[in-house]
Amino acid sequence: MTRNAIIFHGTGGRPDVAWYPWLDERLTARGYRVERPSYPRINVDPIAEFLPGVLARHAVDAETVLIGHSGGAAMLLALLEHLETPVAQSILVAGYATQVNESEEPVLQETYDWDRIRENGGDLYFINSVTDPYGCDATQGRLLFDRLGGTQIIRDEGHFGDWDQRYDTFELVDRLIP
Repeated sequence: MTRNAIIFHGTGGRPDVAWYPWLDERLTARGYRVERPSYPRINVDPIAEFLPGVLARHAVDAETVLIGHSGGAAMLLALLEHLETPVAQSILVAGYATQVNESEEPVLQETYDWDRIRENGGDLYFINSVTDPYGCDATQGRLLFDRLGGTQIIRDEGHFGDWDQRYDTFELVDRLIP
């Protein structure tokens, strides 16, 4: 069975920036079929309108690994809640579940079914930074960990890639994926 990985970029991002192409190459070399979809409307359209298109576009199974960065990680929470089948692993990088700054966050749901997310998320990892400039920080990672369990990893590495922070590789994420 072919293993699948889907890498979701964050708000205002693209699938060809930061560490996403590098991770795609690493996983492909290990036999994964990797998707790096482009979702320019992520965290622009309300999640209730946005999510059905994401669910329809991607097939997931028990061998799938989901990786989300920032707004893409926040979107993973809704995705995991609404999946019909559990995945193998979910990695939320700079993830968050509550309002983190003054910006609107239409990617967030008002409430979450934490039990369902936990059931569908497989091995859950939360990677956050104490120095995240947007508030997707260690406090948000702890909130996710407290509700979902899994593994929380705290770094001091900004937003793990941004318009002003080069982050072309991400060895840690690569090592987390079997």
